[in-house]
Amino acid sequence: MTTPKRDTYTPDSLLQVAVQVFNERGYDGTSMEHLAKAAGISKSSIYHHVSGKEELLRRAVSRALEGLFGILDEPPAKEGGAAGRLEYVVRRMVEVLIAELPYVTLLLRVRGNTGTERWALERRREFDHRVADLLKNAAAEGDVRGDVEVRLATRLVFGMINSIVEWYRPDGGTGARREIADAVVKLVLTGLRG
Repeated sequence: MTTPKRDTYTPDSLLQVAVQVFNERGYDGTSMEHLAKAAGISKSSIYHHVSGKEELLRRAVSRALEGLFGILDEPPAKEGGAAGRLEYVVRRMVEVLIAELPYVTLLLRVRGNTGTERWALERRREFDHRVADLLKNAAAEGDVRGDVEVRLATRLVFGMINSIVEWYRPDGGTGARREIADAVVKLVLTGLRG
């Protein structure tokens, strides 16, 4: 008598597979069949772990958002002058993006087609506003230049950081995490302190 194949997937390992497939095919272009095939399990086995693909999406973007919002709760992001806090937040944003690369990549690709995507976009905007407020405070304290509109400067900073998902590959010769974070901080703050 043969033993039935044991489902070795956990919710976390299934989430890793789902994020990879979502990033390759796009969320809208991914079916439960695609996920089952990539995981090497049946669709019913997936439903043993989650209610559906939108739950997987919510878990994935939540992981990215928790990493980003967690930065704002770290003591160096809350204490001292605004420019020092801004420098810390920019550095940590790069570090979180690299550490959670597939999850942040997915977060940056959501378009608002589902309830989960709309929720994720709203949370991203909230994070962006909190970083913009930090930049505004640094300008008010005279630590960064005041001749660049805060919303524009914030978009440019986020654009630089978010572009990392397009070219960074772990162990791909694109630079060490610390090296990338140092370069971004130097470019951002040199430009802002002009």
